[in-house]
Amino acid sequence: MTVKTADVLTTVQEIVENTPITDIHTHLYSPQFKEQLLFGIDELLTYHYLIAETMRVVPLSYEEYWQRSTKEQADLIWEELFIKRTPYSEACRGVVTTLSKLGLNLQSKDLEAYREEVATSSIEEYVDRIFHLAHVNSVVMTNDPFDPKERQIWLEGPERDPRFHAALRIDPLLNSYTDIVEDLRDWGYQVGDDLADQTVQELQRFIEDWVERMAPLYVAVSLPDDFKYPDTSIRSALIEKVLLPVCRKKNLPFAMMIGVKRSVNPQLRSAGDSVGKADIQSVEYLCKNFPENKFMVTMLSRENQHELAVTARKFRNLMVFGCWWFLNNPTLIEEITAMRFELLGTSVIPQHSDARILDQLVYKWDHSRKIIAKVLTRQYQNLIDAGWTLTEEDIRRDVKQLFNDNFWDFISLKLS
Repeated sequence: MTVKTADVLTTVQEIVENTPITDIHTHLYSPQFKEQLLFGIDELLTYHYLIAETMRVVPLSYEEYWQRSTKEQADLIWEELFIKRTPYSEACRGVVTTLSKLGLNLQSKDLEAYREEVATSSIEEYVDRIFHLAHVNSVVMTNDPFDPKERQIWLEGPERDPRFHAALRIDPLLNSYTDIVEDLRDWGYQVGDDLADQTVQELQRFIEDWVERMAPLYVAVSLPDDFKYPDTSIRSALIEKVLLPVCRKKNLPFAMMIGVKRSVNPQLRSAGDSVGKADIQSVEYLCKNFPENKFMVTMLSRENQHELAVTARKFRNLMVFGCWWFLNNPTLIEEITAMRFELLGTSVIPQHSDARILDQLVYKWDHSRKIIAKVLTRQYQNLIDAGWTLTEEDIRRDVKQLFNDNFWDFISLKLS
């Protein structure tokens, strides 16, 4: 059915709102991972974004804050950001959206009542409820074989929930190799401090073992703003000699999240990381010199976004995805998404939630869907104004590609 100019907005909004999503990058876990899965009101309130905002306004030392229990921290954040102040920052508004979608009485501002309401559900029921509210059909986890608790669960062979896909996260291997050499030896891998042939083979075996165990959809790493490739670092050697050969062999994309400055303020702990502009030439070099490897890339700095989109135009083995971390704010999501649609058409993954708390799926996708619909509406309206006939089926196809198919097609794409 042809879409008329007057109906573009409502048609796009309806389709975007009701198309299920594959959330390609989260820090969530299935219930089988027990305490690794964070959920509920207190976890939602003590998310590191809100910790950072709270510490800007309270006369409290960092040590005093961290000495409090999670419940006490949540009480403080609620009082300071939601009672004493209007919660219009994006992180605060996200909590409000989530509480509203859960059907809680926002007028009461009764934190204890909110806790009691959520506590009535089992974790399995709560996962079902959140997925339904967010209209998400599956998520990709972040799975770290160097995390002792998570590692043990994987070794025990957890029952798999088909809604939760694995992604093999290897930050310690690439960013702090010398710190994990002894661990690798303890686990039966004969590795050295340098990358002699035996060490390379053993590290490849380590990755292949975890690929076999997890069945990940991709291999991922978070990289600093000063990441360079190639250079003389052991990280560059590990990428070339260990990681990329295994990814080629297993047809796995290598996902790089580039631009983080770790522990700018160590006293804030998980809230103390920041952002820096990175060098796009490293991405260009990898895509050019390893054409049989697939790369998924998101960059943290706003200043990197245009050159990343242009680079994606040049390399079919590069998939740009999401508005990551500090970019996950409405003004920046709209700007970046519009630019990507103008440069890349439908061949991009516009968003991922990056959710660390299960409940965050609700607000992150509610907010992002509205912005994506707004940008798509503008693109379609411009197209209609130019004389193109647009149908409802066209829009459904495009949104399905953006929210699902682009990711799955890239996962299955074979370049060798």
